Amino acid sequence: MDSQNKWNRKYKERLKNLSEPEPNERLYNLAPYLIGRTAIDIASGLGGNSFFLAEQGYEVTAVDQSEVAVKFVSEQASRRHLKITALTADLTQGQNDIFQYKFDLAVITYYLDRILFPLVKEMVNEKGYFFMETYYKTDGGGNQPISQKYKLESNELLKEFSEWKVLFFEENEQEGRQTIFCQK
Repeated sequence: MDSQNKWNRKYKERLKNLSEPEPNERLYNLAPYLIGRTAIDIASGLGGNSFFLAEQGYEVTAVDQSEVAVKFVSEQASRRHLKITALTADLTQGQNDIFQYKFDLAVITYYLDRILFPLVKEMVNEKGYFFMETYYKTDGGGNQPISQKYKLESNELLKEFSEWKVLFFEENEQEGRQTIFCQK
């Protein structure tokens, strides 16, 4: 089964029991910084981060490979009168037209494809922000049943974005996640 079909099935199942998509907790806590005009939510899933950012005043581009997720985000944005453009795109090649645009904020949560790092660095405006949270390799209790290739090394985001101003960084061993919020 290809990746798109896998995620379409997962999102169909999640929609059966979904009440309201929630934004990432750490992104939510960073709301005082979120004062830009444009944002991109890469691998947006069912749109919890996209809805939150649009409510903060951003014009959001939500991108995911799942047609099911993109349709849901688009319908909800229309119903709620939020400025969200939801697009279906294969992010695995990093060769999508969306990467030619500039944004004040780029967000990636629980998706890892290292080919995106240089693209994010190009697409974020000067003084713009980047937020990322995903799994990382840890000896702690947070090891999820996820392939090691989809987990960051310890401090990997710090190293990758070392030329940016890091405003928040955390490695949580209990949850097995790594989070960064930085400014270009």
